Parts: sequence; C-alpha cells; structure tokens
Amino acid sequence: MTIKKITVPDLGEASEVEVIELLVNVGEKVKENDSLLVLESDKAAMEIPAPFSGTVKEISINLGDQVTTGSDILTLEIESEEEDSPGSIGADESESKNSKESEHKQEDDHDHKSDASKTGVEEVIIEVPDLGTEDEVDVIEVHVQVSDQLGIDDVLITLESDKAAMEVPSPNSGVLKELLVKVGDKVKTGSKIAVIEQLVAIDNEISAPGGAEVDDSAKDHLPSEESNSGSDLDARPSEIPATATTTTTKDETILASSMSHVYAGPAVRKLARELGVDLTLVQGSGAKNRIVKDDINEFVKESLNTSNPSASRNMMVADLDFSKFGEVEERKRSKLEKITAINMARNWASVPHVAQFNEADVTDLDKFLSEIKAEAENKQLKLTYLPFLLKACAKALEEYPQFNVSLHSSGDHLIQKKYFHIGVAVATDAGLVVPVIRDVDQKSIWDLASEVMELSSKAKERKLVMEDMQGACFSISSLGALGGNGFIPIVNSPEVGILGVAKTEIKPVFIDGEFRPRSMLPFTLSYDHRAVNGVDGGLFATYLAKLLSDVRHLML
Repeated sequence: MTIKKITVPDLGEASEVEVIELLVNVGEKVKENDSLLVLESDKAAMEIPAPFSGTVKEISINLGDQVTTGSDILTLEIESEEEDSPGSIGADESESKNSKESEHKQEDDHDHKSDASKTGVEEVIIEVPDLGTEDEVDVIEVHVQVSDQLGIDDVLITLESDKAAMEVPSPNSGVLKELLVKVGDKVKTGSKIAVIEQLVAIDNEISAPGGAEVDDSAKDHLPSEESNSGSDLDARPSEIPATATTTTTKDETILASSMSHVYAGPAVRKLARELGVDLTLVQGSGAKNRIVKDDINEFVKESLNTSNPSASRNMMVADLDFSKFGEVEERKRSKLEKITAINMARNWASVPHVAQFNEADVTDLDKFLSEIKAEAENKQLKLTYLPFLLKACAKALEEYPQFNVSLHSSGDHLIQKKYFHIGVAVATDAGLVVPVIRDVDQKSIWDLASEVMELSSKAKERKLVMEDMQGACFSISSLGALGGNGFIPIVNSPEVGILGVAKTEIKPVFIDGEFRPRSMLPFTLSYDHRAVNGVDGGLFATYLAKLLSDVRHLML
C-alpha cells in the first residue's frame, strides 16, 4: 500500500477558488477519473477528478474553504502495483523512482515541444453543448466563415427547436479552420460544429499535483477555465420555472435551454440521465442551490412514493382503432404542443386549483382608451386592455404578496419574490408560449404596450429565446377577442396564480336607484390552494376589479 497526496491542479488565471461540494468520504473507494470535489471561481465551476484508483484516507479541506493551485485536497491509499501504472499521477514518495521516470518524460517532452515549436498552434473541435435532450434541432443561421478570427463567446451558429432559438458561442479563441455544419443541417448534443486553430504557449505545461507530468488521457480531466467555458462546467445558478414554455422532459427538446442553465456538475447530470430525471424539476440543496447526487436520489424516492401517480408520469387512455368507425387521419403534433400537454397535465394533477370569478366595470377605461387612441396611433401602438391588466396585476401582487411566491419542494417554506414579472400567454401556429414582461411595476402603460407588441411578434415568428420565457411571478391568459363568458386557466407552476380574461359585455348595472348600461369585463383568478387561502383569493380579485374600474388607482 502507498499513500499519495492529491493537490489542486493548475487553476490558470484564478488565484483562490471556493470548495462548494465534496463528493467523497473518508474510507470510500474511488476509481481513476471519479470526481472528488467541486471548485468554483468567478467564471466557472469545475470538478476535480481522481488521478488514480484508491481508498480515501484523509480529507484535508472543508466546504467553503478557499484553495489555490497546489493546496492539499486529500490522501489516497493505493495498491503498490498502481505506482507503476502509466495513468498514475500525483506526489510520489519514491524520489529515486520519479527521478528515472522524470528523465524519460523530459526527453519525451522535449520531442513534443520541438514539434509544437514548428507549428505553434493546436486544433480544437467545437461541439454542440448539452441541450438537455437527445433530439435533433435545426441549424438556422451560421454567423462565421472559414479563416475568421474568433474570440471567446463569439457566436458561431444559431439553433432552433419548435419552441426556442439558441446561439452557440465559441468556447475558445483562434482562427476558424473548418466549418462542419451549414444552414438546414440537423444536430444534437455533441455534434461537431467547427475546427478552430488556436495558439499554444510553447512552454505551457500541465502539471499534476506534486509536479509529475500528466499523460494525454489525464489532461482531458484537468480543469481549465478556457477549455471548460463552453461545457457543463459553466452552469451557473438560474431560476428555471417549470412552466408550459420552460419545462424539459426526458423525451422533449427545449433549446437554450433550461437543462444547460441547471446548476449541476457532469457527474450529477450523468446520474440524472441514467435515472431519467428532469433536472429542471429538482431543487438543489448544495452551495448556491447547486444540485448534488443526494437531491437526485431524494427526487426519485419521492416520485416512486407519490400517492398520485398521474403527477409523476403522463397517464393516457388506451388507444382505440378509430378507423373501424370511419375515415381517419393521423396529424403529427409539434414538440411545443407535446411539451405543453405534458406540462399542463402535471400542473393540473399536482396543483389543487381554486377558481375565483369576478367582473370589473371597465366603462371608464373604455372611454379613456377612446380619448388616447390618436396618441397611441402617433406612437405606432395598438392600445388594448392588456397593458392596464399587467399594471393592475403588478399592483395587486404588491398589495397581496402572498400571490407573489413559489412553494419550496420540501413544503417547509415559501420563496417570497420582491420583483414583478408577469407572463402573457400568446397563441402561435406551433402552440402556446408565455413570454414574460419584466419589472411591470416600473414601466409606463406606453412601455408595456410596446413590449407586449414586440414579444407577441417574436412569439409568432418563433424568435423567442429562453430568457424571454423565464422568471414569471404570475400569468395572464386573455381570450377576450374570441368571446365566451369565462374559463378556468391552469396555474403555471411554480407560480401560484393566473388570471383568465374573457370578452367584455354590456350589462345593466343598478347604480343610484336605476339600471345603467356598463361595460363589464369578466375574469377568473385561478390559484394554488396550497399557498393561497380562499379569503386571499377573494380580496385579490376584488382589489383587481377596483383598479380596473378606475385606472387612477394605478397611480397611487
């Protein structure tokens, strides 16, 4: 048995980085390339792999520690024969043996460096990053040409699914030597995009802990902020609401994509893929809400033990042979339609809905819209009820903050939101999408009208990106132009409320001893009864009707 110390490898430009996750325990056996811990700098999170197999004897660091290149991580007890294996790297305690090996390696390195000095460049193959699915997506635009000089994060191509568009940036700087895709091609995660030639420093050596040289296979596992900038290691914390427009299932594609923004390392992502877990539905318990393996295991356990099976899988009625009754035709559903159906079924099954019906007297609002119609036309805006509904909902969310929350998956607490982002359902040829208007409380009616027009246009032209559809606190679905007395919209979890607006009708209203014709706008407030009580729902709906009946209240 031999004891070897493992130290932090070369971190490049980073000086100190934080230990945000420990993936092993004392006494645990690890294999070569198993992840030991996760470090995080200002630019990236990186997993440190084991350079050889062995048993963890001692861990020298704790969560939250700041470490630098060369800091002790842990010690491994390895079989003595592993010392001679070509894949072994680390701080060897037999200096005489290392001396002989070092002489041979120095000769090899000299030959290698001589070759590098002849070219001064290396070729890097750029691949499609993790899309969160194995499905193919379309290349709709190519932004570069062969021989272009590229910088890090320069956009190479644009991909598009049935729902969203995603720009793929270059993780490396250099000269574009070869372009491997063209407009119209279909690609998926891992597909090769381009070959880039980048300059390499002749004296740049990648060293393992203890100063030993690293063979080519081991180099692939060492963290480098430049080489990892386009991989899963870049994943940063980001709120991923499970709405009709952002939920990713195992069999569905969402670009830009909620999966790529999930804060989890490669080992966790691999476990999720093996178990068929959608990471966007998992609440992270690690540092800065990072998802760890225990979160995946707990999620699977809860799914298996749920008392409502339909909440965890798509329950469908058995198929019938309808052709025996008459002529039929199969119509293929778009990906967006399938995703929306799955998400709506999940929300309806898992959220205990309550619907509060009310009406708002919008007679004065109609008159006001008529008065400012010419001004709206001068601004090239089509002014409708919607900007006023947005403003009124933001005001109501501020007045009744119990609607501006999301439930934590544990059920132990609520997440109270201090911002007011509101989603607006838009029907497109491909299906329903819900772009989000941000900071509604800080914008004027004119600003909101302009933004509604812009996002609606982008939605119908299928130019929305994932950022356009994330972060909503509340949603509005308006079917006023289509008629009807009302409907019950389904709550877009993890939001806890949604407003369904129907068509305005002229009704007789008893005022000051007589009936008068008034424009009445029917609406339905649906809410999650786990987070909101019936009294709160009634107060919210009444307050909303008051704001719409006299828009001067929106200024208070």
